[in-house]
Amino acid sequence: MSSHYLRIFQQPKSAILLMLGFASGLPLALTSGTLQAWMTVANVDLKTIGFFSLVGQAYVFKFLWSPMMDRYTPPFLGRRRGWLLLTQLGLLVAIGAMGFLEPGSHLRWMAGLAVVIAFCSASQDIVFDAWKTDVLPADERGTGAAISVLGYRLGMLVSGGLALWLADRWLGWQGMYWLMAGLLIPCIIATLLAPEPGDAIPAPRTLEQAVVEPLRDFFGRNNAWLILLLIVLYKLGDAFAMSLTTTFLIRGVGFDAGEVGVVNKTLGLIATIIGALWGGVLMQRLSLFRALLIFGLLQGISNAGYWLLAVTPKDIISMASAVFLENLCGGMGTSAFVALLMTLCNKSFSATQFALLSALSAVGRVYVGPLAGWFVEAHGWSMFYLFSIAAALPGLLMLILCKETLEFTQRTERFMPRTEFTKAYRLALRLLTAGCLLLGIWLVTLIVNASGWVHITPGSTFLELGALLALIGIVYGGLLDFLALRKTRAV
Repeated sequence: MSSHYLRIFQQPKSAILLMLGFASGLPLALTSGTLQAWMTVANVDLKTIGFFSLVGQAYVFKFLWSPMMDRYTPPFLGRRRGWLLLTQLGLLVAIGAMGFLEPGSHLRWMAGLAVVIAFCSASQDIVFDAWKTDVLPADERGTGAAISVLGYRLGMLVSGGLALWLADRWLGWQGMYWLMAGLLIPCIIATLLAPEPGDAIPAPRTLEQAVVEPLRDFFGRNNAWLILLLIVLYKLGDAFAMSLTTTFLIRGVGFDAGEVGVVNKTLGLIATIIGALWGGVLMQRLSLFRALLIFGLLQGISNAGYWLLAVTPKDIISMASAVFLENLCGGMGTSAFVALLMTLCNKSFSATQFALLSALSAVGRVYVGPLAGWFVEAHGWSMFYLFSIAAALPGLLMLILCKETLEFTQRTERFMPRTEFTKAYRLALRLLTAGCLLLGIWLVTLIVNASGWVHITPGSTFLELGALLALIGIVYGGLLDFLALRKTRAV
């Protein structure tokens, strides 16, 4: 392969991307799977362990405080590196403090520290995403996304499987948390060595501007609503296939948990890393649209491997091949998708816009589970994986509709303004806003109900109505975009 396409891997910026990606992935398991394992070993009751899972909502709703990080600049290191350093120091202290506690006697303190860790981790993600959006030029975004995904996956591996092994065999739970805190020190050094984005990028002058302007900027663009649908739908087929993979391999095919753990987790992680790096290199030869299209097609086709597993006799080689292929193509798609999110962000509001877009991209992954379970019960595993291939097609259709807009933005680093249906678009935005407000109310009622202080009965109503209004708003806006496209082309 030409050294021209590999040059970014030899730059100091690549090591910084890798370390900051590692810092982004490291805290995730420490407030989810790894912490749950510690509490399980300590015989904490299931209700309490389930309550701790609410900590992860910080990653979904991080866009609520992202405008603060666009608006205000710490008095040291600049707007991006200053916030990175603050969030990493907060993580270092909170993760280290967790090592002084025991689940049996310090549950309240552990809950408080878990909230602090999740908040600092989600905040670090906000700034890291903004930093790489601001620093990486358009031709390096695909490879930069691949390197950051590699670091992120390594961080998850270290704080997940490796951390459990270290806690069980060598260090104990407290010593393991102290080690995880210590691993943030090289990441802090990487932050100090990282370049700060240029001063030419203006920051919002007021907090109101930091909240309103990113939305006005995004929704004032051509095809904004089709792009929202693209973000929600692009990884939908992949999300369907991955949502019940472990259950399928154990219950549907008949492999034991040990075989699934070795192949699905270890080989799957290796394949994802290879796919992300390979996809990043290929993106230097391809336009963003072509990369998204090719990798999106591969994502959908790769699900056929699981369909073959469902209709053929059990075979470990077949399972390994299906897992490797699906994760390889998924990693390639992830690199292109992260590059897409970076391309869509205005550098003046990159923290807020990236947080909003990444939260939208999680919708399919988070909410596909209940539908997937129902589908398998009704139609079986083979039809489920055939459907997961079909589920990739709407995202590709949205991509084709957005081709002209994406190519213009990548070529000029500007956004095409919208001129049609001004009043109708306002209604779509109001529907989406109302839906998001109701979803926020649902989250509050969920937390209040889980705390046991008081019980609010209509919580599920807020969820259903909020999701419905948000979906209607997005579909209505997408329809207006489609009509505007036809009108423009007719002229």
